[in-house]
This record gives sequence, structure tokens and C-alpha cells, in this order.
Amino acid sequence: MTASSPFVQQLRASRPAIVFPSVGTGAGKVIDFRVEASDIWDAVRVSSAASAKVIDVKRVVALSFFPNDHVGDFVLKLRGWEILDENASLADAGIGDGSIVLIAYRRRRAVR
Repeated sequence: MTASSPFVQQLRASRPAIVFPSVGTGAGKVIDFRVEASDIWDAVRVSSAASAKVIDVKRVVALSFFPNDHVGDFVLKLRGWEILDENASLADAGIGDGSIVLIAYRRRRAVR
């Protein structure tokens, strides 16, 4: 990693980075951020165009972490708050270069 790369890209992650197809196709500013799954204590790096929709990122990340669960069972949180408008772009939702986003179940789950 270079000194100019965001801190979140320098942190270890057990999964390969998710790079959205729009990156490198002239889709605008590319942002690098990290998505952490609280239930399984794992994280993934994400590179995407700032204009990508939150719902698209949520769909890909949820399937990466939880392939057997329904995508609608999850929420993305930024700075502790749920991102309510999933049709907004990442930039409009406040996700920028170096952000850390949490993916969590929408409802609490019983401990077994």
C-alpha cells in the first residue's frame, strides 16, 4: 500500500476486496471503504464509484458475508446510524474515501 491509500485499505481482511465493475470505466470518483459484519467479526474492502447506489453495495456485500440469508434482512450503518435511503448514491449517503460501514441484521436475533 502506498502512503496515500486510505487507512481502511491498509487493514487486514480475510476476504478478497470487492471491486465494482464501474470502477475504471470513467464512472467518476472512485472511493475505497470498508464494510464490517458485526455478527461474524469479519470485514471486506470495497472499491466503487461514488455514484453507485447503496442498495447495490448492500446486495453484493450481504451475499458475500451471508449467502444463505435474504438481503432485505440487513441494514448498512454509517457512524452508528442506519442508511435509510438505499436508492441514494454512496456519496449522497455520506460514504466517502476511508469510511467504515457496518452491515448488520435488521432485527435482533435470538442466541442459541
